[in-house]
Amino acid sequence: MRATINFRFISRILGMMCFVEGAILLSVILMALYYHESLMPWLVTLAAFVLCGSGLSYLGRELKHKMASRREGMLTVSSVWLLLSVLGMMPYALSHATRHGVVDAFFESISGFTTTGATIFYQVEHLDKSLLFWRSLTQWQGGMGIVVFTIALIPVFGGGASQIYNAETTGITHDRFLPRISDVARWLWGVYLLETSLLFLLLWVGPMNCFDALCHAMTCISTGGYSTRDAGVAAYHSPYTEYVLSSFMFVGSLNITLVYFALKGQPRRLLRDEEFRSYAFFIALITLVLTLWLALHSEYGTLEETFRSALFMTTSLGSSTGFVTQDVTAWGGFAWMLALLLMFVNGCAGSTSGGLKMSRFIVLLKNLYNEFKKQIHPHLLTPVLMNGRQLSVSVVHQILAFCVLYVLLLLFGALVLLADGNGFISSLSLACSAISNSGPGIGEFALSLGSATALTKFTLCFLMLAGRLEVFTVIGILTPYFWKH
Repeated sequence: MRATINFRFISRILGMMCFVEGAILLSVILMALYYHESLMPWLVTLAAFVLCGSGLSYLGRELKHKMASRREGMLTVSSVWLLLSVLGMMPYALSHATRHGVVDAFFESISGFTTTGATIFYQVEHLDKSLLFWRSLTQWQGGMGIVVFTIALIPVFGGGASQIYNAETTGITHDRFLPRISDVARWLWGVYLLETSLLFLLLWVGPMNCFDALCHAMTCISTGGYSTRDAGVAAYHSPYTEYVLSSFMFVGSLNITLVYFALKGQPRRLLRDEEFRSYAFFIALITLVLTLWLALHSEYGTLEETFRSALFMTTSLGSSTGFVTQDVTAWGGFAWMLALLLMFVNGCAGSTSGGLKMSRFIVLLKNLYNEFKKQIHPHLLTPVLMNGRQLSVSVVHQILAFCVLYVLLLLFGALVLLADGNGFISSLSLACSAISNSGPGIGEFALSLGSATALTKFTLCFLMLAGRLEVFTVIGILTPYFWKH
């Protein structure tokens, strides 16, 4: 018999998250005041956050203990992302910026918070500055994790902080370089803020104005991909900007704990990491292959332009950011397969990237190689090693189960999209893009999903949420076993 779920704990955390998000919303109100834009959508949204937070806090007022099991962690994290996406859609709906009202508003909101970057807008330059800032801000919060953000600021989670952190963060194992989860979260957010600030300054030095530099810095380091320009990054016609963004998209796809150690004067911990070396080689190899492909097909005038385009799209898709300088659909079928491979694998564990993660891909390949050896020597002991350390059988089995579930969800999403009348390439690429939180697809919806049906949009919303929370967290709470006492 398992203990009853501590719903008062979950309710109190949800209420707290609403208050935190309401406080963050004040920065958007200041932005609207600065640009003399309508305050009504923001004031109504702020009131909704406060009222919802008050109601949830009241329901959790008689909380007797703060301890939480993994069930509370999974349910809390899933509920937080869904609740904030629902409330976060209000500015889009109230400003009448979307064509299909609530459906489009919810899609844009959850795409932002999950750092997917898929959009229903064909043009964004006509939107209010405050709304553009909100789009970028949702991605910046979602990058490191809304829950981790709150754990860093509010040490009231008590014994439940560890379970919430484990349910929200990614990877095979979590590097605990400090004894308290709240301390870990604060240091990681410090690194995240430092990276964002440095990128903002570098972009501001280039052709971007202050507002564009701030928005792109937030959506780049979070590997989100929302832009303030209709043509995306290509609108600036700046090799400098593309190289800067490529560099920081790569940084954003690295294990932020190892980046922390590198900044603390221990770069060898990053350089010796097997996942980092494999991921860097993977990005370099795809960039080289794509450069040769584009050069042979005379897509660009100079070799430097060809290399820059290949590098930008490789780091963009490989980090699940989704910035674009050109529609990949125009590059042909071979480039499509490379794009799908990049979206499938994505960055490193413990990063803001989505996707399968390079560490799991390494374990899959090593386990596959061991199976070949067992065909010849059935009784041979073949442990899977990562960074020289043996992974337990249970961890390997968990990774195999994760990959099976990941692929099944991808195929399920693609089938639903096909049944809804979308083309094969579009359905497969959109499902892969959504579950990996990459953003752009291939085909008719490569740049915008504004004309997609409601079923297609809601299917992609489900895949985005499942992918951002590492599939087990979302799918787990949908199983009958989760709710058994």
